[in-house]
Amino acid sequence: MVWDIVSTLLNRPPVTSSDGLTDMKNDKLDHRLFRQSRLRLAVWYGGVMGTILTLLGLGVYRAISHAHEVTIDREIASAADALHDAIEATASNPTQLSRVPSQLLPDLCLAGESCIGPVNSPASQVQDAYQYDYYIRIVDAAGQLIATGGIRPEGLPVLTSSDPWQMIQDEQGQEYHQVAIALEDDSQEIWAYLLVGRSFQDFDRYLSSVRWSLLIGLLLALALVTAASWLLSGLAMRPIYQSYSQIQQFTADAAHELRTPLAAIRATVESVLGLPSVSEEDAKETLVVVDRQTRRLTSLVSDLLLLSRLDSEKRTLVKVPCCLQDIISDIVEEMAAFAIREEIALAIDFQTLTPLMVLGNEEQLYRLMLNLVNNAITYTPAGGKVTITLKREQQQAQILVSDTGVGIAPEQQAKIFDRFYRVDAARAGQAGNSGLGLAIGQAIAKAHHGSLSVTSQLGIGSKFTLSLPVLL
Repeated sequence: MVWDIVSTLLNRPPVTSSDGLTDMKNDKLDHRLFRQSRLRLAVWYGGVMGTILTLLGLGVYRAISHAHEVTIDREIASAADALHDAIEATASNPTQLSRVPSQLLPDLCLAGESCIGPVNSPASQVQDAYQYDYYIRIVDAAGQLIATGGIRPEGLPVLTSSDPWQMIQDEQGQEYHQVAIALEDDSQEIWAYLLVGRSFQDFDRYLSSVRWSLLIGLLLALALVTAASWLLSGLAMRPIYQSYSQIQQFTADAAHELRTPLAAIRATVESVLGLPSVSEEDAKETLVVVDRQTRRLTSLVSDLLLLSRLDSEKRTLVKVPCCLQDIISDIVEEMAAFAIREEIALAIDFQTLTPLMVLGNEEQLYRLMLNLVNNAITYTPAGGKVTITLKREQQQAQILVSDTGVGIAPEQQAKIFDRFYRVDAARAGQAGNSGLGLAIGQAIAKAHHGSLSVTSQLGIGSKFTLSLPVLL
């Protein structure tokens, strides 16, 4: 499987060229694809929000229309009931309509008489309920007009039916709502029908203003949604683009790192195969080179697999209580010979007597701290000092690995935890260094809900701080 990965990486098309044209074309293609994806996401977001807002606007319009229509119909019914009670109290047939007091129907006009507009005179509560807003018609069972009152719209047909509520239109197409109530005599015989209705013209004007208000509000909302969808789609695509760029860069770096030992192995083998004869000494030297490069390649692939496993096992990592004092003591014991050989003083500073326990994977924590100590010794000149400090800050255990080495420039400190990144001045000539050690350490720290940071000054030294939550 590993060799399949290696072969795939080695056979990738080049990501750079001498004139930079290939790189520029790839960048343009990537940006175009992400712009298209962002546009699609913005269109979907805007379309969904636009549909929701449109349906909401239609619902609001329908609710307003229905509420006002019901209110007007109730007013018509209330006026009709009042007039019905007043007429039945004074008249029991068409000939008695003239007896209806003028205080009740001041503008009542019998059929065959010359009628003018509504009379503007002091009126009763009943007259106030319909004057200037409602029309009144009294018709017999055959639909013949007996009397009128209130407003007198022209071209309005006279309709009677079993349905008490009717919707009619005049010659201009103006809509009216009317209610029909039977007028009965003392023997409960129907002698006429009272039709009371009113125009919906003012209601239509009100609904027109509501429609324009909702339309303008919807257009403004859609404009804001469009702008917001473009902005939000950009924010949503940003981490995806960053992840894609990191994966692309990681793939290119991994391919480069894998090419180097493989190229060395290939060159060594080809040079030996080109010789007419191979001595035992040449064969041994070839095997030494192949072994060294193979070890380097194996270490690199192992680091890559470990990073991949750490990324996928953050939630399923098996953790047990671990004593930090024990881990640090084991590391110092293991690195003591290396420190003596490099003429580096290796010291421990435990600032707490209580054992500090953390919940974690002891093997990974050991690897993390071992890598920090190994880097500190490696990049500290002879005669320097490396100190491992353990202390407790509230609910956090802090392990500080300080050295008096070459230090790291401020502009490089934020990049040293990136995969395959090397500080050139400090890591030049370090064989087998793939630039994955601190990236692995950062991944291990995050997997344990901790953090790894650095402070450094060129020529003075560096201090790496590992913070881990303490078990209570």
